[in-house]
Amino acid sequence: MSEEVAANNADVAENEDVQAEEHRIPQPDKITNKDLMKSWFRWWWANEVPHTFDRMLAPAFCFGLIPNLKKLYKDKTELAKAFQRHLLFFNTQATWGGGTLTGVTLSLEEARAKALANGEEPISEDMINNTKVGLMGPLAGIGDSIDSGTVQYIFIAIFLPFAQKGNFMGALLPFLCFAIATFTYGYYFTKMGYSLGRAAAKEIMTGGRMAGIIDGLGVLGLYMMGILAGQYIKIQSYLKFSISKKVFDVQDILNTILPGILPLFAVLMLYWYFQKKGLKITRGLVYLTIALVVLSIFYVI
Repeated sequence: MSEEVAANNADVAENEDVQAEEHRIPQPDKITNKDLMKSWFRWWWANEVPHTFDRMLAPAFCFGLIPNLKKLYKDKTELAKAFQRHLLFFNTQATWGGGTLTGVTLSLEEARAKALANGEEPISEDMINNTKVGLMGPLAGIGDSIDSGTVQYIFIAIFLPFAQKGNFMGALLPFLCFAIATFTYGYYFTKMGYSLGRAAAKEIMTGGRMAGIIDGLGVLGLYMMGILAGQYIKIQSYLKFSISKKVFDVQDILNTILPGILPLFAVLMLYWYFQKKGLKITRGLVYLTIALVVLSIFYVI
């Protein structure tokens, strides 16, 4: 009798081992630079295409991750969970936020997939989601101010003379160069995010080298805005008056004090308005137009 019980126990143990073997999660494939480029390109190309109110950019983010998630999770259940967690609300700037978080997320997902395959305690799904949610806002703020507020205006300032001469390349090249530049350093952020994991965001926001780059771009952007204001904003005074039969030209007097002082004054007034009332661009331009019309009626400008 004892021999039969022992034999039955051996059969049960063998069946359990077979079932465990059948349900063992396969090891994930290695993520290569080519894989990172694929995810970055898919996100960069589609980040504004499936824009929704409830999920914002999450469908595009998931679309970018799909090829690599399939490499990491060979188990259909875990793959489905990965798809679901990356379809939750997500919204950030395309390059600084999207690039960095693409790399960071793949790094975390790879660590989770390896732990599951090895039977170890994996990174929790909440941790992956919380990392994305916690970083998407700060990275978006940096990206918007640098890309939209500095980099694109640098290219516009460089190629504006072409447009003034009627060359269509003056309208095309700023957008082309902006797209190439953002795509290039966005891929760099993707690789950095994958290599450094969650520390990548800290490197971007507080790292010495990256902080220096951001400060340098900010200074360069200010120079470019000054050049645009001085060279391409044409405001001058036609007011003249005479004292003891000597005619004084107000514009000549202003030029001796500071050439371009009227365009500078107009830019500073707009800046002051935006600081006080918020970035209400259309209303600010309407007020500026009315002011210029009134001043021109009295030949002040």
